[in-house]
Amino acid sequence: MLKVNNVEVKYAGVILILRGVSFEVPDGSIIALLGSNGAGKTTTLKAISGLLRTELGEVTAGTIEYDERRIDQQDSEEVAKRGIIQVMEGRKVLGHLTVEENLILGGYILKKTNVKKDLDMVYDYFPKLKTLRNATSGYLSGGEQQMLVMGRAMMAHPKIMLLDEPSLGLAPLLVDEIYEIVARLNAEEKTSVIVVEQNARAALAISEYSYVMENGRVVLDGPSSKLANNEDIKEFYLGLSKLGEKRSYREVKHYKRRKRWL
Repeated sequence: MLKVNNVEVKYAGVILILRGVSFEVPDGSIIALLGSNGAGKTTTLKAISGLLRTELGEVTAGTIEYDERRIDQQDSEEVAKRGIIQVMEGRKVLGHLTVEENLILGGYILKKTNVKKDLDMVYDYFPKLKTLRNATSGYLSGGEQQMLVMGRAMMAHPKIMLLDEPSLGLAPLLVDEIYEIVARLNAEEKTSVIVVEQNARAALAISEYSYVMENGRVVLDGPSSKLANNEDIKEFYLGLSKLGEKRSYREVKHYKRRKRWL
């Protein structure tokens, strides 16, 4: 189990981003972190994966534990070797390499691995990548690149996959396909998943438990099925009023004053 305990994060020692964030990720579960831009979702993932150090960030209070061992003071490579792999927002492919070369690099942290077997496993989840194995990654579409970065993470056989905005910029049908694969990965490989999303509808549909973040804090949490029916969540993240009607931003622009959790 992954435990984030009252974590505070600062950048450059002075810019406070996270303010006492706490949550748990049971083994084999899918957990969603919801919230608008600037809520602290991506910083939370980077605190877990160890990538904060590359951006002058630091966990200055609280602890992050995986299997009862602290990982918040470890660098990103050590965390990755423990099976916690982050798929970053923006589809960070190595554009000059082929699809297959990108995938092979994903398994470099494993000392012993059957590369062909692992590639076959990824191609089974993402058949499109098999047809594009010799294509230059930089010329792939956004959806194909999202499949590639997820496949590359799978090459490391993650115990926990941290997905940062996987639906960003993708068509709805492709978003559905991506999340179907995430659900299959969770069911078949028993990989735990933390998904960070602004697309609350997609995240709530796939996750078992969700946390809503605002201004570096967790302000609401509960089973995803329950949050999906929460009137505030419907209005502020799904764009629906109490009557089930779509609301425009103009109509709810003063929403912060009305959020009961604030």
